[in-house]
Amino acid sequence: MPEVEIHGRCDARFARVREVFAESFRSQGEIGAAVAIAVEGELAVDLWGGHLDPARTRPWQRDTLVNVYSTTKGVTALAAHRLVDEGRLDLDAKVAKYWPEFAQAGKGALPVRFLLSHRAGLPAVRKLLPNEALYDWEAMTSALAAEAPWWEPGAAHGYHAVTFGWLVGEVVRRIAGKSLGTYVRDTFARPLDLDLHIGLAEREHGRVADILQPPAPDPSGEAAQLFARALAEPEGVTARAFMNPPSMALGPNVPAWRSAEIPGANGHATARALATLYGCAALGDAGGVISGAAGERCNTEQSHGPDLVLGVPTRFGLGFMLRQASHEGGRCLGAGAFGHPGAGGSLAFADPSLRLGFGYVMNRMGPRILLDDRAIALVEAGNACLGGAR
Repeated sequence: MPEVEIHGRCDARFARVREVFAESFRSQGEIGAAVAIAVEGELAVDLWGGHLDPARTRPWQRDTLVNVYSTTKGVTALAAHRLVDEGRLDLDAKVAKYWPEFAQAGKGALPVRFLLSHRAGLPAVRKLLPNEALYDWEAMTSALAAEAPWWEPGAAHGYHAVTFGWLVGEVVRRIAGKSLGTYVRDTFARPLDLDLHIGLAEREHGRVADILQPPAPDPSGEAAQLFARALAEPEGVTARAFMNPPSMALGPNVPAWRSAEIPGANGHATARALATLYGCAALGDAGGVISGAAGERCNTEQSHGPDLVLGVPTRFGLGFMLRQASHEGGRCLGAGAFGHPGAGGSLAFADPSLRLGFGYVMNRMGPRILLDDRAIALVEAGNACLGGAR
C-alpha cells in the first residue's frame, strides 16, 4: 500500500505528533483521519490524511466532516455550562423548573446536575419506539419526560449513551428558546468560525466521511462484552440504551441521522473545530467559551465506579468523561483535563494546566468503549512534546 500523504501544518515542537499520526496509517489500519492541537488559543497542529471511503478513492480534505458520536456530548455540556455562567441555569435546580413536563413518573425533584453526571436513571426508554422517533426531537423528549428512572436518581450512575443529548439539550432549549444545535451554532460555531454542527444541513452531506465499522471484536474485549450484555437481556437497560429506537442500528451514514439533532451522538466536526473550541475553553475567561470557574466545575468528579449500562467502571464530571483511573491509556490525560471520547475513536478535550485543546476524528472505528489506541498515542506524543507525560 502506498504511503499516505499527510496534509496541513505542524509546529516544529510537535513533530512527534506528526510522526505518530503518519504511523497510524501504516500500522493501525487508519483510513482517513485528522488531528489538531490548539495551545494558547492558536493552532499548533492541524493535520489530515487518508480517504473518506474504504476503497480509498476519495481523498480526505481540509474541510472533511466526521460524525464524532459521543464526542458530541462534550459540546452539549459546554452549552449548558455557558448558561450557568450567564446565570440562566442552576445545576442544583429541579429539571422541572425549566421543563415542567419532566416531573412525570416521580421525577419532580430530580436536579439538573444528575442529567449531566449520568445519575438520572434515564439512559433509555423501556417502551420500544418507532424507527422515526430517533430523528424526532419532540418524540424523544416526550418519551423521556414520561419515563420512570431505571434506578433511584443519584444512587448510582450509568452511561446515558444517546439520551444525554435530548435530556441536557431540552433544558438548554427551554432556557435559550432555540434548539441545542442552533444554540451551539450561534454561541460557539459562528463566533469562533468552527466547522461544527449538531443537525447538519443537507447541502453539507457531501463532505462527510462515511463511518466504517470496526473488525469483529476480541471476544474478551470491552466491545464484545457490551454486546453480549445487551443480547443477554434484550429488554434490559443496556440493550434499550443502544437499540431503542431500533433505527439506531442503521448507523450514522444515512441522511436522516446527519440532518437530525441528536446531541448525545451525532455532532459533525473537523478536528480543527474541536481543538479550537476546547482550546478556548482551556483558557477560561480569556477564551470566551466558558469561565475559569466553569472549567473547574467541568472537571469536578460527580460519578465514579461501576457503570450500570456499560458494565465497566467509569468516571464522569458535569457532562464530561474524566481521566479514568481504571483505564491504563486514560492516564495520558492530565488530572485537570475534561472532554469526551466518541464511539470508535474520536476524542476532544481541554487541559487548562497546559492551556491546550485537542481534537482527533477518524472514519474507521476501533473496538474500544473508552479511549482508542490511536487517540492515546497522539495524546501521549503531544505530552512528550510539551515536556513528558504526566
